[in-house]
Amino acid sequence: MALPIKDQARYWGIAALVFFILLWFLGNVLLPFIVGGAIAYFLDPVADRLQRLGMSRVVATSVISALALMLVVLLVLAVIPTLVNQLTALVNAAPDIAKRLQAFLLERFPELADRTSTIRQTLAEIAAAIQAQGAALAQGILSSALGFISVIVFIVVVPVVAFYLLLDWDNMVAKIDRMLPLDHAPTVRRLAGEIDAVLAGFVRGQVSVCISLGTFYAAALMMAGLQFGLVVGAIAGAITFIPYVGSLVGGMLAVGLALFQFWGDWVQIGIIAAIFAAGQFIEGNILTPRLVGKSVGLHPVWLLFALSAFGAVFGFVGMLIAVPVAASIGVLTRFGMEQYRASLLYQGTTAVAPPQASFTTRPEAPPKPKRSRKPAGGGGEGA
Repeated sequence: MALPIKDQARYWGIAALVFFILLWFLGNVLLPFIVGGAIAYFLDPVADRLQRLGMSRVVATSVISALALMLVVLLVLAVIPTLVNQLTALVNAAPDIAKRLQAFLLERFPELADRTSTIRQTLAEIAAAIQAQGAALAQGILSSALGFISVIVFIVVVPVVAFYLLLDWDNMVAKIDRMLPLDHAPTVRRLAGEIDAVLAGFVRGQVSVCISLGTFYAAALMMAGLQFGLVVGAIAGAITFIPYVGSLVGGMLAVGLALFQFWGDWVQIGIIAAIFAAGQFIEGNILTPRLVGKSVGLHPVWLLFALSAFGAVFGFVGMLIAVPVAASIGVLTRFGMEQYRASLLYQGTTAVAPPQASFTTRPEAPPKPKRSRKPAGGGGEGA
């Protein structure tokens, strides 16, 4: 005899509550394991394809790990030093950029010279707020993310976790499948398949879009002569997964830096703006339709809400799990709507009761009896 629905809902609700409580208290501890699991999930199709080519799971995992290590070393030797140098130069140039911006605004808007003007006071308040938030952010980064022990643990733990999870991924999925409640196993498998399809379409596809678009922006901006092109391209590519935010932030940053570097050379500024326009065209018409698709079921507004809510509650770890949780909630919501439409609560009695005649319908007249025809030539009275 199956458990009542109320008991099942209570047990699953308790399990979800325990999960979020653990996430709340152990967020920083779970970060390397969540990142390692995400890497293993991302690379599992590659390992499966290598297995279909004849490799064992151990050999396939070792080959993937070796290629990933070579890629990381290449990035460390070729890209990261340049990226760090440009980022440092951008930070050092920020005061000069601010002075030039102030001179430009004073030239165009002389009323800003008046200390009592509303515009100047507003700009001063905004600058103070940005400075305070920047100092708090820098202090938080130095105290947490850039701590020596945290960095060493992260660098060591993530590859190890990713390797062993990738090695045992199929076995873990099989063990979880055997633990499913027998009464609901087919439904859970179907929902899990839909969630996996959504994540595969969005996460794997969106990561490919971010890498491709970031590479395009960085290479094109550096070829165009923008001083901090690599930094701008990396920033724009990294936050492309957030709908509309990546293009807006990257475009404003690139055009703003171009205005200070190429002021008066409107052709060069137009080239910088055209690069981002071309990037948006490529993303919307080529990369996203091919790599992500239109059937992932994650609405941009829902994704923005999930990222904001989980980021505010659980921090950076919450932002990492926001997309999987949003995809799962979306699939479960669609399943709930299907069950609702198939229920009597939605269909009512009209789906099972026979149709009845309304009062405004005229009743059909009874059929008239057929009249017999007399024979034409005889059988009647004589003359």
